[in-house]
Amino acid sequence: MDTTWKSGSDYIERRTGTEYLRIEAWSPHCLRVRATKNRELLPYDWALAERGKAGELSIAESENTITAANGKIGVELVTDHRNIEDTPETPLRFFDPRDNRTLLEEKRSKIVWPAEGHRLKAVSSSGFRAETNFKADDDERFYGLGHNQEGFLNTKGCVIELRQMNSHTVVPVLYSSKGYGFFWNNPAPGRVELANNGTRWVADETDQLDYFIFHGDSPTEVLGLYAQMTGYPSKMPEWATGFWQCKLRYRTREELMNVAREHKGRGLPMSVIVIDFFHWEKMGEWDFDPACWPDPESMIAELKEMGIETMVSIWPMVNADSSHFQEMLDQGYLVRTDNGLPVVMRFTDTYAGSKYLHLTDFTNEEAGGYVWDIIKRNYYDRGVRLFWLDECEPEVKPYDHHNLRYHLGNGAKVSSLYPLYEEKCFYENMRAAGEERPINLCRSAWAGSQKYGACVWSGDIFSDFETLRGQIKNGLNMAMAGIPWWTTDIGGFFGGDPDAPDFRELVVRWFQWGVFCPVFRLHGARKSSDGETPGDNEVWSFGEKAYEIISGLLFMRERLRPYVQRQMDIASETGVPPMRPLFFDFPEDGETWDIDDELLFGPDILVAPVAEHGARERVVYLPRGAQWTDVWNGEVLEGGTTVTAEAPLERIPIYLKDNADVPVVE
Repeated sequence: MDTTWKSGSDYIERRTGTEYLRIEAWSPHCLRVRATKNRELLPYDWALAERGKAGELSIAESENTITAANGKIGVELVTDHRNIEDTPETPLRFFDPRDNRTLLEEKRSKIVWPAEGHRLKAVSSSGFRAETNFKADDDERFYGLGHNQEGFLNTKGCVIELRQMNSHTVVPVLYSSKGYGFFWNNPAPGRVELANNGTRWVADETDQLDYFIFHGDSPTEVLGLYAQMTGYPSKMPEWATGFWQCKLRYRTREELMNVAREHKGRGLPMSVIVIDFFHWEKMGEWDFDPACWPDPESMIAELKEMGIETMVSIWPMVNADSSHFQEMLDQGYLVRTDNGLPVVMRFTDTYAGSKYLHLTDFTNEEAGGYVWDIIKRNYYDRGVRLFWLDECEPEVKPYDHHNLRYHLGNGAKVSSLYPLYEEKCFYENMRAAGEERPINLCRSAWAGSQKYGACVWSGDIFSDFETLRGQIKNGLNMAMAGIPWWTTDIGGFFGGDPDAPDFRELVVRWFQWGVFCPVFRLHGARKSSDGETPGDNEVWSFGEKAYEIISGLLFMRERLRPYVQRQMDIASETGVPPMRPLFFDFPEDGETWDIDDELLFGPDILVAPVAEHGARERVVYLPRGAQWTDVWNGEVLEGGTTVTAEAPLERIPIYLKDNADVPVVE
């Protein structure tokens, strides 16, 4: 079988009778690998930012290898190996050109008919199952991939499904302890297997194999390279760094305003209050129900006078009884199905009971513009500057996307892009309307969402200590996947009895950690006395002792807001997330790579959340290379030590690096 090689200043290509492979210098210290069995490669530029100059590849050839280097990342290709069927193979080895250290290497099976390091297998008339296999390194650790409910920070040994679901957000970006980043540029459902006998990335149906590998000398540099590739995080408005009050749900204007007035009457700070779902008459109207929310302009204006911004819930679902449905259907603005009726879920809608609902196709720019015009007229022009993009995975029942037909194509190939396109629609239209720093709360994301003002929260999670422990790891993994704006429902979403002592302890511990999340937000579906109306979920709802602690935490966050804003600005300039694992700043300290229950908040604050029921002390590791000052007693401790810190209910262990001047406590 003939093999044709071709190279240019920034690429290498190989064509055989069955495959077209291209490796190119994409940006500094970054290589892109694409392969297809079609005649041409596709751009797959959904997440990518405007491409900067990558520089030239340094290419060298020998009798049976080609090597190419782009700064700190190189690739070696074996050119003459053939398997038992006389089929050319190209095992790829990625390395650091400065010392020839292997970073990642394709794996070929040691069976009679060796499997290629990467494969494309036809699964339909227009699609392939794509996979790439790499050798395992027993000592390697992996971080990133977004958030899920698996309960790991280091995902080595895990199998992670690459499919968007409620509380499972896929951002297919990994950071390796060997110093490289890996971006699987494919929105098709699939999985990544980070096993002891190899790493495998799989897309169930796609047009091509496509991934990026990039290498730097520190986590800071690697995440910076990723931000350069997919876009730097957008800038956070100053008002968003305070406390966000939310519950499921405020049913009327009077109910919401009573809470806001009570909050301010107690002298407590609040930056945002949330009007959750069912504030409309029907899904797909995207407007306030005048019976429950009369004269919203004056309500929003009064809240602004209190220093509170209003957030409203936006669902992409459309009820067939809504006034916009027929036009959206006629114009092709709804997601279709390849088989059967274009219905994606059955869900309760306001007063109408359960309805079969349709889905706005935000991958269609015209559909997004149509919806935005309605939202601008009914919300934005009335003063709303913050939207809650709920259900934006999108949530469909069941989560089998192959039956969905988007404007971009079949869901089997593109389903994970939906949140990215909805976030892009809102961000760009808000900018066009004059908003300088748009921010929206989103239940899902994909690579590149960070440049569209997406503050991602971890979805509808449970109210227990086990879930709290998992959320700490989730936030750190989301940060390592390039999404710096992240939050959870403080106290969890499902369950939680405000009168129960165990839940009161949980909500206090969650609040203590929440102070040091990028966005500080209370939410939840609390139990109520009658089992019908939404339960109370305000800071005074959990008893006097909890209120005393929580109100103090609100003021702690207020003192920290200038520091938080600085970290957010740094994130938008460099890609460095404000909340991050210990190893991010201390990669030379081997102990830090396995610490999954502490975090750094910016460069100066180390936080050790208390996430065990009944705990009143906890073990804390302090990284080498700095001194650490206990904010509660002023004790200065040397790094590289493990201490048992006191943790009575009213406080969690917090340390300042090198006695930094940050007003955590008064």
